[in-house]
Amino acid sequence: MRTILNKGHRIRASDKYLVYRFCAGTLLSLFVAVLLLLNMGQLMRTDWEHFSLLENGLTLSPYNFITVLIAAGVCALAAFLYYRYQQDSFKKLLHRQKLARMVLDNKWYEAQTQKDNGFFTDLQGRSREKIVWFPKIYYRMEKGLLHIRCEISLGKYQDQLLRLEDKLESGLYCELTDKTLHDGYIEYTLLYDMIANRITIDEVRAENGGLRLMKNLVWEYDALPHALIAGGTGGGKTYFLLTIIEALLRTDAQLYILDPKNADLADLGTVLPHVYHDKDSMIDCVNAFYDGMVQRSEDMKQHPRYKTGENYAYLGLPPCFLIFDEYVAFLEMLGTKESMSLLSQLKKIVMLGRQAGYFLIVACQRPDAKYFGDGIRDNFNFRVGLGRISELGYGMLFGSDVKKQFFQKPIKGRGYCDVGISVISEFYTPLVPKGHDFLQSIGELQKKRTTSEEH
Repeated sequence: MRTILNKGHRIRASDKYLVYRFCAGTLLSLFVAVLLLLNMGQLMRTDWEHFSLLENGLTLSPYNFITVLIAAGVCALAAFLYYRYQQDSFKKLLHRQKLARMVLDNKWYEAQTQKDNGFFTDLQGRSREKIVWFPKIYYRMEKGLLHIRCEISLGKYQDQLLRLEDKLESGLYCELTDKTLHDGYIEYTLLYDMIANRITIDEVRAENGGLRLMKNLVWEYDALPHALIAGGTGGGKTYFLLTIIEALLRTDAQLYILDPKNADLADLGTVLPHVYHDKDSMIDCVNAFYDGMVQRSEDMKQHPRYKTGENYAYLGLPPCFLIFDEYVAFLEMLGTKESMSLLSQLKKIVMLGRQAGYFLIVACQRPDAKYFGDGIRDNFNFRVGLGRISELGYGMLFGSDVKKQFFQKPIKGRGYCDVGISVISEFYTPLVPKGHDFLQSIGELQKKRTTSEEH
């Protein structure tokens, strides 16, 4: 098990039976060691100078039989403890074995046929295959992430090595989080246990221009603004929006919430300002949000600390979020003229809001193109699909040209996301404890904020 610098373990053809070799070798060594230890007294008393196997023969006394059973029991216990408490180590062996078999089964190697001379002259020699070239693939696991590095040598298997993500995701049961092409090699970064990275709503943090939603996942809204959340009924979309609202209220962010169906988010109007559900007030809110963005942009340029290239945070200004639930349903309520006017305002916000700190979070059941005209959808950098979504729905959300296999699992709050780096990975919304009252919790946060502002 040789590690080359920080590349990881080199995958070799012999790793095809890595798990079997490791288990057999380790358990056999442990069995022999325990057996020798238990029979140490008998071995010490034996006169080895005059010992003859032919004269003494091999006898299995009741004590010897018991020691064999004990040694076998110790091996079984060791195997159980290793599998139970060293799962990462076992996974490493299994992953390396699968990678070796992937190369061998797909014949991504060069081999020569050699003839072995027969033992007897009248028998023909047997032919066997000798591998003369095997692709340089390195495997490394670090902090729950798998790093698989493939050397690119302009050979005939280069195209296969450049498109391994589907095989790696399904074969290793992992999710691709990054794919980076370097000079001479490509590196795939995968997370092999996504659900273990799920966090609770108490762990969701909004700080330094980013919102932590999983242990390994942060939506950096300062750099990659605007979120698009899609999902059908029962997929966890509403709880996810409430979780985001609760997390943002722990900061100085200003929130504007729209709920045209007068449902769960509209209930927040009893504890929060700027919550709207009727058509006219929602349109007025969007227009006021846009006007606020324009005004802030002008004020920033007049600020004494203004510096070209810096954003609102550099000047100590709070971010502003427009959270728009059931976006598609609302547009269907509007006439053509009102719909076009609203789309125009939203387009300006997504195009110009980043610098001033004005961000849009839109939720809908399916992001049909006709409701995201003029390329608005392309400006939503953070995209999440929750619950059961059709292949067409995933195509609308992530793009029709995405080469990704989507699997359905009966877990509420599960889906797929793209944090703005064009890599789609499995996603789990933060866990909500049973009995958690969002309305009460958000109301208490708003009271604290109001009290602190008064003082």
